[in-house]
Amino acid sequence: MTAGSRCSEETNRVQGLLKKTFDSVTVKKALEHLGRHFSAYMKPDSITMTTLSGLCKQDVVCIFGTGDFGRSLGLRLLQAGYEVVYGSRDPKSSALLPKGAKVMTHEEAAQTARVIFVAVHREHYDFLTSLSLVLEGKVLVDISNNLSRGLYPQSNAEYLSTLVPGAVVVKAFNTISAWALQSGGLDANRQVLICGNNPDAKQAVVDIAHSLGLTALDRGSLRAASELEDIPLQLFPMWRLPFRIAVGLLAVFFIYVLIRDVIYAWVMEKKDISFRIMVSLANKAFPMVALVMLALCYLPGIMAAFLQLYNGTKYRRFPDWLDRWMLCRKQLGLLALAFAFLHVLYTFVIPIRYYVFHRRFTFTSTLIKENKTYEFDNIMAWRSDSYLAMGMLGFALFVLLGITSLPSVSNSLNWREFSCIQSKLGHLTLLLCTAHTFLYGWDKFLKPSAYKWWTPPGYMVSLVVPCLVLILKLFLITPCMDRTITHIRQGWERSAKAGRPPKEEKSSQPLIL
Repeated sequence: MTAGSRCSEETNRVQGLLKKTFDSVTVKKALEHLGRHFSAYMKPDSITMTTLSGLCKQDVVCIFGTGDFGRSLGLRLLQAGYEVVYGSRDPKSSALLPKGAKVMTHEEAAQTARVIFVAVHREHYDFLTSLSLVLEGKVLVDISNNLSRGLYPQSNAEYLSTLVPGAVVVKAFNTISAWALQSGGLDANRQVLICGNNPDAKQAVVDIAHSLGLTALDRGSLRAASELEDIPLQLFPMWRLPFRIAVGLLAVFFIYVLIRDVIYAWVMEKKDISFRIMVSLANKAFPMVALVMLALCYLPGIMAAFLQLYNGTKYRRFPDWLDRWMLCRKQLGLLALAFAFLHVLYTFVIPIRYYVFHRRFTFTSTLIKENKTYEFDNIMAWRSDSYLAMGMLGFALFVLLGITSLPSVSNSLNWREFSCIQSKLGHLTLLLCTAHTFLYGWDKFLKPSAYKWWTPPGYMVSLVVPCLVLILKLFLITPCMDRTITHIRQGWERSAKAGRPPKEEKSSQPLIL
């Protein structure tokens, strides 16, 4: 056997394997590299190797529908090496389709491919009944969604399977938008949810999703189609509870400071300082909300730890309200960070306010007229510098927590790195922000004038939850409590006879809440 024949046989064998595993671009590059590798064995008088670009074509895919999603999907399929055939009710008027795609009638297009994407709304499914014979044994991929939940008694995919009983229906691609396909999945959701009753049909759709650079997740049988169709209709489901908490806290704190500052001055002192509502009162309410919401991120973890201590096991479910609370901690933290950003922005504009200019000018002119000197207070200087330092450090760590919660960043961290930042640095952030608030108040709590209408200042109210969280956390990280929690989370259970974990089992694993 000559070197040329060995090269040809090896090339054909690798080509067959690669076509089953990789997309067309990868096959082409691999085969070109293989050809260069074996070129050393070729004699000058050997026959020239034929090009392999024509052998890298993917299968034919049919798309019913020439709308935005159909065009975007067809373009991506063409870029992946597939041959795309559109089925249209009017093939002659389809001028916006991507270059390289073919347009036929529905019946002609269905005969060219095994996998058919049905990119039309449920209201237009009726034409499929006339194609029942042609669609026999075909894989119909339903990508439709509804305008609202509960619009129909059964899902669109199940309805489609009753219209064309001879075809195999798979629900997929309904959670991917046309914009996501156009952008290449780099700036949008890359996950394709799939459900169906036929494993081979689902695998064919999974292969297409992978060739488009998307990930596929099997959600089970076609009964899950209604659940998949409800996903695009959800409006920030994980943000509802945190948003309600944020709005409630903001309303309570703003009304509280409004009563203490503006209404008290108008009733008791006959002064109109309502102009302070826009900046001064808002800049009091925003940091109070941010501090309390940051504490609320870590309070459920502490409560869960105490429940595990009380139950003596980790195999008992938490209450539903605590589960929901723990699931939305990320959203609580991001909203708290947003309020902290507002506090920083409002603080930056304080020096350019008219009210501040007026007070500063009045104070300076009064000193000049009375020939007085404003003495330097060393204690006040320490207090103000410490107050600012704690605020800046706390805000910097706050921003770091927000950055690491982003999927693109958190996916690059292992579990130990992520938990170290979110737990240890998170509690340090809460400690710094709490110290920042204490330094803001300083000794105001000792002055009777601070308790207007016998109510404590707003900053004191906002310190209740953070101080509670820090005290409980300090109690949990003591060696005896930490050791017990660690044993419980490693699977140890307290029995009726044993009241504590065995002493010989030691672990240096830290407590993560």
